Amino acid sequence: MNRRRALLAGGAMVAAACLSAPAAAQDATYPTRPIRFVVPYPPGGPLDIMARALAEKIRPTLGQPVVVENRPGAGGNIGADLVAKSAPDGYTLVMGAVATHAINPALFPSIPYDPVKDFAPIVLVASVPNVLVMNPATAARLGIQTVQDLIGYARRNPGRLNMGSGGNGSAGHLAGELLKTRAGVFAAHIPYAGATPAQVALMSGQTDFMFDNLAAASPLIAAGKLKALAVTTAARSRLLPEVPTMMQAGVPDFDLGTWFGIFAPAHTPEAVVQKLHNEYARALGGADMRRRLADMGSDAEPGTPASLAALVQSDLRKYAEIVRISGAKLN
Repeated sequence: MNRRRALLAGGAMVAAACLSAPAAAQDATYPTRPIRFVVPYPPGGPLDIMARALAEKIRPTLGQPVVVENRPGAGGNIGADLVAKSAPDGYTLVMGAVATHAINPALFPSIPYDPVKDFAPIVLVASVPNVLVMNPATAARLGIQTVQDLIGYARRNPGRLNMGSGGNGSAGHLAGELLKTRAGVFAAHIPYAGATPAQVALMSGQTDFMFDNLAAASPLIAAGKLKALAVTTAARSRLLPEVPTMMQAGVPDFDLGTWFGIFAPAHTPEAVVQKLHNEYARALGGADMRRRLADMGSDAEPGTPASLAALVQSDLRKYAEIVRISGAKLN
């Protein structure tokens, strides 16, 4: 009986070795076919543009094409969920964002994935401030030159102001809700189907102010088509050094930014995660990509998979608190 048990145990060990050897070999030769890179937003936005630029940069050294696929919907949840439920083999990635991995879990009644348990972080791509902007003509008409002017007008004229955003639950929406909470003012929220329509509405006078992504707003600010009142991060932006932060403008405890990074499904082999991290970090460190990021107002370094995981955890707590204190809802 003991001999039989020994034979069975030995057979199990051999079988395990046979199973692990091909897996190790696959990790060493990865990738052997094209990689699918899901962007959970429409084409043309900052995430899509950076995903396509990075795909071209890593293709020669990775040895396989990276195919960008747009899967928008439900604030990014549809594309993120697709990747969360994909095979953990390194052949399906997602360009996750502060919305998909930090805001949506607090804002939606339920989402079909867990932003921590269902993903393996690979690399942070960019971290960009939002900026509080107005149409210069609207600002002049209302006598608003600063954040405190905006707050003062809202207090003197309750119910008269409205704010646009790129959609319910967007970083711009929650920044506006945080301003309303911190300053004790009200402005009606008008969500649009993306940041570009919200910009158009602001510039045409349909809305009074919005918190826009700095990458998208900076050319319009430089052209005089938008007036910048403050940036949302704790430090000023190199792109707009003359523009104060919200806290410098007198709004306490206001530190929000937009970020996006690359994730694989949870349980992707560590060797594959590390290879992808190395390839993307190398591409992000190139002079041309650093110029692109600087033009977006990003000072972020790629960091490590662990540092991206820590950012997700930190922002999950931050946005849960903002949603709670503001009472923000998907309306």
